[in-house]
Amino acid sequence: MDTPEQRIQIAVQKTGRLTEHSIDLLERCGLMVTKSKDRLICYGENMPIDLLLVRDDDIPGLVSEDVCDLGIVGLNIVEEKRLNLESEGREGLFKQIYELDFGHCRLALAAPETTEYAGPESLENKRIATSYVGIVRKYLKDNDINAETVYFSGAVEIAPKLGRADYICDLVSTGSTLKANGLTEVDVLMDSEAVVIQTQAPLGNEKQALVDKILQRLDGVLQVRESKYIMLHAPRSALAKIRDLLPGSEAPTVLPLDGTDDKVAVHAVCRENVFWETLENLKAAGASSLLVLPVEKMLA
Repeated sequence: MDTPEQRIQIAVQKTGRLTEHSIDLLERCGLMVTKSKDRLICYGENMPIDLLLVRDDDIPGLVSEDVCDLGIVGLNIVEEKRLNLESEGREGLFKQIYELDFGHCRLALAAPETTEYAGPESLENKRIATSYVGIVRKYLKDNDINAETVYFSGAVEIAPKLGRADYICDLVSTGSTLKANGLTEVDVLMDSEAVVIQTQAPLGNEKQALVDKILQRLDGVLQVRESKYIMLHAPRSALAKIRDLLPGSEAPTVLPLDGTDDKVAVHAVCRENVFWETLENLKAAGASSLLVLPVEKMLA
């Protein structure tokens, strides 16, 4: 039986926009989990890996303090934690090792729709409500702007209506929340997505080998997110044109068809999405019997 010291601990957001994606991604990497009664831990059944379901802003600290070996969290949270530790004269003992290409959003400045914004200088002597104090203060310092940062832990978008701030800085995805509160986006401080961070504490050979295996599987899953496997028949004379039409593919596999010398079977992994227009163009070039299949996993 594995001891706690031998098991990998991965911190994952308990509830929020990254939770379902994070757990689904790890399950697609082959991890089977059982949830605890308190729903705070998911125990790995087939691998010595446990998921700790925690607040997202606690994840960098848990990894930095070596409570967890890995964490899946938004880049905005990682940067805010790093800046907060830096302001205290400390270093965040975690490293970003992988971008996951989901949870995309942006940390943006917004203001009431009647506000005239002409760049960072418009923030001079203004009040900015945010829960990302570290990132906002760095932005103001980098632009040599004197402004007051007002901390809000939630519902930042109502700060201007309450008379607490002139601007807000918050995560924006669709912008619908801003619009519903009479605000408009005026500037972007940073783009964010889900990332994997790892403790800087030595893991030991066995644990590091398991981490490397998980990362390799993550890569295999993410590589093929939009990929499709295409099979078709084509005249040999049309091969050059068909190769050019296959979206984002490497050199396709060309196989002879039994009983005919002038037609072949073409198999290709296309690393871009395959649209109906693509199939129609392939058919117009001479392809027939076209079949498109999803690709679940791939190791280079």
